[in-house]
Amino acid sequence: MMDTDLQKLIEVISIDVFGKPFLHVSRFNSRLRTTGGRYMLADHSIEINPLVFQKYGMEELVGVIKHELCHYHLHIEGKGYRHRDVDFKELLRKTGSPRFCKVLSERNQKRLALHLYKCVACELEYKRRRRMDVRKYRCGKCAGVIMEM
Repeated sequence: MMDTDLQKLIEVISIDVFGKPFLHVSRFNSRLRTTGGRYMLADHSIEINPLVFQKYGMEELVGVIKHELCHYHLHIEGKGYRHRDVDFKELLRKTGSPRFCKVLSERNQKRLALHLYKCVACELEYKRRRRMDVRKYRCGKCAGVIMEM
């Protein structure tokens, strides 16, 4: 997919989903690492990470485009366009746009790795993102010994 195809896709989605035209420039930006796309306040352009389309396909790309168009249309109208604003959250819900995109870099996926621990006595399972020293801790339910799975 080229920048011209992306421009046409964004224009079509803007009319179909929002009922308003997208009148500015869009492009792929391969320097984006952790985000699916971004809306530029200064020139009203939208940049999309090409990994979104390569890794997850058209459905995820459309979701990222709808998310960025929420920023775009709300900013143009002078409403709350930031992630924390009520207007933005309502428009996301109304248009079915995702709040976050899927993980793009392997570095972020490693951070999501879970460590599994289990109590020897009551068999309660503990899922942790960080490793813990099982010699220092006991089960919170029965005070039993915890072992790593």
